[in-house]
Amino acid sequence: MPARFAPPKPWTECARDLVNVAMGRKAADLVVRNGKWVNVHSGEVIPATDLAIVDGRFAYCGPDASHCIGDGTKVVDARGRYLVPGLCDAHMHIESGMVTVTEFTRAVVPHGTTSMFVDPHEIANVLGLPGVRMMHDEAEAMPVNVFVQMPSCVPSAPGLEHAGASLGPQEIGEAMAWPNIIGLGEVMNFPGVAANDQTMVGAIEATVKAGKTVGGHYASPDLGLPFHGYVAGGPEDDHEGTRAEDAIARIRQGMKAMLRLGSAWYDVAEQIKAVTEHRIDSRNIILCTDDSHSGTLVKEGHMDRVVRHAIQQGVPPVTAVQMATLNTAQHFKLERELGSITPGRRADFLIVSNLAELKIDEVYGRGAQLAKDGKLTVEIPPYDYPAEAKNTVKLGKELLPDDFVIPAPKDKSGKSKADVDVRVIGVIENQAPTRALEARLPVEGGIVEMDRPNDVCQIALVERHRGTGTVANAFVSGFGYTQDCAMASTVAHDSHHMIVVGTNREDMAIAANRLGEVGGGVVMISKGEELALIEMPIAGLMSDERAEIVAAKADILGAAMREMGCTLNNAYMQHSLLALVVIPELRISDVGLVDVRTFEKVDVFV
Repeated sequence: MPARFAPPKPWTECARDLVNVAMGRKAADLVVRNGKWVNVHSGEVIPATDLAIVDGRFAYCGPDASHCIGDGTKVVDARGRYLVPGLCDAHMHIESGMVTVTEFTRAVVPHGTTSMFVDPHEIANVLGLPGVRMMHDEAEAMPVNVFVQMPSCVPSAPGLEHAGASLGPQEIGEAMAWPNIIGLGEVMNFPGVAANDQTMVGAIEATVKAGKTVGGHYASPDLGLPFHGYVAGGPEDDHEGTRAEDAIARIRQGMKAMLRLGSAWYDVAEQIKAVTEHRIDSRNIILCTDDSHSGTLVKEGHMDRVVRHAIQQGVPPVTAVQMATLNTAQHFKLERELGSITPGRRADFLIVSNLAELKIDEVYGRGAQLAKDGKLTVEIPPYDYPAEAKNTVKLGKELLPDDFVIPAPKDKSGKSKADVDVRVIGVIENQAPTRALEARLPVEGGIVEMDRPNDVCQIALVERHRGTGTVANAFVSGFGYTQDCAMASTVAHDSHHMIVVGTNREDMAIAANRLGEVGGGVVMISKGEELALIEMPIAGLMSDERAEIVAAKADILGAAMREMGCTLNNAYMQHSLLALVVIPELRISDVGLVDVRTFEKVDVFV
């Protein structure tokens, strides 16, 4: 096991030292002088401020810390730059970055993220409670704060999908005693909560009894009785809103509205109008990313990207910083630990030369410099996952093109129809929901064919946890593929079977079998040739390579998708969500096509 970073000392163990440094009776470990203090409690920017730090915590924040300086004190001159609290990501899935907790941390720390609230829902659907424990333990070894929310819905939609594991109130109650569990991950079974489903009631009850935060996920535009029933059931936040009215409704009901800007979800601009136009109290708004893949992290940033985006929408810079620091800390009952530059808190802060553009020059975590000028200044050793976390792709057989055939229904005389009306999953660019579309497709030799000119290709869900050999087939529109191709991925939220989208069945079979060979990941095949491959051997969800290497492979994948005619922004992320049977309207699972508006399985044929 690699060397761990020392965990932060509890406040109770260093309170006397904090007092003594503040009073000048003991020398600080670090003093930062001449900064502009971004005070998220008062909403001010206070010039000519010094910070004194000891035992990884702020001891003094004020106009002159010269009395805190001793022979062993390191002194940093901020030179009039801004002192900003370390940024917090309130809701995210590490696995969406395609990398481990360690590599995700390496990627985001230079962007100013010093606290993350992660829901390892993806690995839980593959490996169950042992998988959650693996990520929990890795998170504890980081030099920044990586808190874990216990996944609440494994599987996400019982009866409509079969995941690789199942977690209930007993497992959730057990995990609540783990040292780094901060609360319950997003409660996605919103119909279950509104119906007082005993599994959901038990999971929420175990969390509340433990005094921890219940995460929400209400993925419906219906703000009527189902929404009110869901809120009454206990979830305390929600990141699934897309409209200003969604944010307003959640805040009025006492929830925190989490606004996300991930790799493919652009939900801040509309919802932030709740603040900029409707004057709703911004202290009830929290910023997050939800899903960010490695290419976004390496090239565009993380929480700094979200804060900059909020500022560009007209939010005052200090208010935008509040939404990514203090608001988050208070929501998770960590205000005494995180979220501000104030005495007693962990000394997680940024030195920023331009606040409106959030240009981050230096990043500190627990009083130690972690990054400077966009580069890590501390080495975070790799973390080895055990053998049981690998070799999780079990297909049960070699897949053939015939496994992806959709036979046409027959007429009363027993003959196949010349054309058929089918249901089609419609991808919506930059949003998680899909549309339930319909299309008329030709039939040749008793087999339903795709309609490439009208952007209707085939989608398949290949069971990969138990080796049953099951393949569920349907149709999808929105990728715009114009060439013979197929892309397969074992990242298939939430049950994480294998999604294959293609324009011909031969390439679909080759792509699926290739991922079986490498133990999971993403692959693009065209006319039998492999155009791109990202290997993800850890649970079929994460690479064990560095984020920048994975990002480079993701670039090759993106280029291959564009070469095949796809014009979607972040099409891989859209692909990976097509099995997410908790977000409307139409999805695919191992049981078939699912209408998420009614939570019912439906036939491919209209």
